[in-house]
Parts: sequence; structure tokens; C-alpha cells
Amino acid sequence: MIVGIGTAVRAAARRCPFDSFRPRNPLIAGHAVDRLAAAAAGRILTHRERDKLYHSWPRPCSAGAFKYGTAAFLYSACSSTSRSEENGQGENGGDGAIDGVKTTNLESSLRKNNFSEAYSAIELALDSVVKIFTLSSSPNYFLPWVNKVDRESTGSGFVIPGKRILTNAHVVADHIFVLVRKHGSSTKYKAEVQAVGHECDLAILVVEDEKFWEDINPLELGDVPFLQEAVAVVGYPQGGDNISVTKGVVSRVEPTQYVHGASQLLAIQIDAAINPGNSGGPAIMGDKVVGVAFQNLSGAENIGYIIPVPVIRHFIAGVEESGNYVGFCSMGLSCQPVKNVHLRNYFRMGPECTGVLVTKINPLSDAYRMLRIDDIILSFDGVPIANDGTITFRNNERITFDHLVSMKKPNETAEVRVLRNGEEIQFCIRLFPYLFTNV
Repeated sequence: MIVGIGTAVRAAARRCPFDSFRPRNPLIAGHAVDRLAAAAAGRILTHRERDKLYHSWPRPCSAGAFKYGTAAFLYSACSSTSRSEENGQGENGGDGAIDGVKTTNLESSLRKNNFSEAYSAIELALDSVVKIFTLSSSPNYFLPWVNKVDRESTGSGFVIPGKRILTNAHVVADHIFVLVRKHGSSTKYKAEVQAVGHECDLAILVVEDEKFWEDINPLELGDVPFLQEAVAVVGYPQGGDNISVTKGVVSRVEPTQYVHGASQLLAIQIDAAINPGNSGGPAIMGDKVVGVAFQNLSGAENIGYIIPVPVIRHFIAGVEESGNYVGFCSMGLSCQPVKNVHLRNYFRMGPECTGVLVTKINPLSDAYRMLRIDDIILSFDGVPIANDGTITFRNNERITFDHLVSMKKPNETAEVRVLRNGEEIQFCIRLFPYLFTNV
């Protein structure tokens, strides 16, 4: 392979597409020789073989040109071998081997497998994603006796088990009537709103027409994705009528302000663009739904938010148990961190003691009967609270302890341990929906 390369190298050099192989970057080109030689011959060229190649090049020639030409030649050899393998016509008996060493077009194989698997998963989900058409009339707070002009809007949703459609609350807010259309169909079906949770920005729709449910499969809920895991957001954003798929990775998982409901619930930040019309569409990882697209960060590029599975499950479970939306719980407290050393000493907190300071209590909450201002909340349901108000979430991630409170069902109780006047006291507090206890 290293004999008589003059003409072949010159021809291959003219076809070489890699800028890093050019003589102006001989060091990188030298490494490329080793890599391409390994791919072409199954091993790294020895110094003696490289010297032989160098001295066999017609003079005058620079070391950079030598490396460029050799790399180009080996690249050409690899490309020819890969093409022969794909056609089933290897140089040695049709097995695609060079010098007795079999090579494979690994990059092409991986690309085909990844694209095939990703497309198969999304293709199955496309049939479960619907476009929602809403005619709404919002109240006029300046003229309460009349409503605002009727408004048409579109959004996205997807089918879940039980012949139901999950979408965002703001997609169907103040609705007069709602229509849905399946992917690949031109027929619109009338839908009824079964339940709306403005606090968590979720809603459930039902369609009575049985023709709508033909050849449609529900999507299953998965788990909370980890950081840097890839997700695909499917929906019908503005700018077109067909379905759209946007890919991104998970950037952050933490409680976030929900714009529609003005509540603080767990949310997932992704770097995929979520535009108007995407709202209510599923965020898919593999063949599972890991969230529902619902808002973006105004003034920032490629920062979107999806509602995670724990919030979705909590909403659906409440609707299934009571037939209507029951809400998310709150303790009805306002707290502040206790990181200042002098503040900790003032409240007699030991070096191992951590918690948050109660600064305000809603009179409508059950905590109003038991807790006092200037109490230090040390733990919630046995989970210790740090001085900044966070708890351990998973691995090394931390989130505010409000997440534990919000995941409780209304009228459930929680054990709260507090520090009062230097003494630890434990209470059992009943929790109520967020809207009635928020301060």
C-alpha cells in the first residue's frame, strides 16, 4: 500500500475535502495520517514506513505536503473500501477486507440505525398528536357586562389512555367550542373539555365521535429525564399547518413560575424552540412522553419549558379520583433562607442545624394554627431542608422543598419539624390547594 503512490496521491489530494489536512496545518494532518492508516490497514504506520513514504515522494516536497497527500490517499482508500462493502464487492473475495483485515463503514451504520430508531419512535407518536382549534371569548374586566371579541387560536395535544386528549389549559381557556384534527386527516371533530387545571396549565379533552378513535394509539408517560438527555417536541407551531418536530436537550430541572397559573411548580428547561401553537404538544424521549410543552422564556432564544411527568400524573390522578381538578397543595407560608451566621446564632441554630425562617403565614391555612412567625422549618415529611430552602432531588441536583409540598394531595397531612426558641417541635399539618393558601 506504500509503493508507487505518486499519481494516486496527487489525484486523491485534489479530491480531499478536509481542511485540516492542508499543509498549513501539518500537525493535525500528521495525526490524520495515523487515524486514516488505522482505518484503512487496521494498524498505525510505523516510523520506518512513514519515512519510506516521505523519501518516495518526488522532490521538492515539504513535510506538510507529504502529510496532506498521504492523508488524502488513505482517505480515498477508505472511501473506496467502504463503497465496495456497501455494494458487497470487497477487494479480497468480496468481503470488503484490506490486507486481510475486514473493515466496516461504522459511521454510516450508526447513522442509519440512530435515524431509523429515532424516526420509528417519532413516527408512532405522530398519529397520537392532534391539532386543536379553539374559539374563545375572554371576559372584559373594564366592561364586565360584555365579553371581548371572539378569538380563534390553535394549539397541540396528544392522546392518553382512556380515550382522552391532554393539552394545556391556556389552549382552551375561555373556550366557546373546541375542535380537534388528527395527523394526516382533514376532518375536524368536536371535543368537550372534561377538566382544566389553570394552576398547572393542563387540560383534558374528550371526543364522543368513535370515528376519531379509529387507528389511534395512546402515548404512555415516562420518567423525568436527566440533564443533557435528548427530547423531541412534537406539535403544530405557527408558521405552517403541518406537524412539526423540534429536538433539544434537557438543560435544567427545577420549580419554575408557570405564567398561565402564576404558580411555582416543577418544570423542565430544554434548548428546543417552543413557539405559539406548540403548547400542549408532547415532549418525547424514546417511545415515552416526558413532558408537555407549555411556555418559553421571553427575550431569550431556544429556551423552552415542558411540564414534567410528576405534575402530569398528579393532575390526571386528581381528575380520575374526584372527577374534577383538585389542585396542588401549599403550606400557605412565606420563608427566607437562613445562611447568615449571625441570624443563625440569634435563632439558636447549632452548626449541624439547617432550615428556613417563617416570615408570613396565611390565616386560611392549617399552619396558621400551629406555626408561628420566626419558626425555623427543619424538615418536611422527614426530608431535611437546607439553609437555602432546597432538598436533595437526585444525584447532585437540588430543588426547593416546595416541590414536596405541591406533590401532596389536598387534605393530606405532612409531618413538619420546626425549631422554636431553641427547641425542636414536630407538627402534623393538613395541606390545602394552592389557590386557597397562597400568600
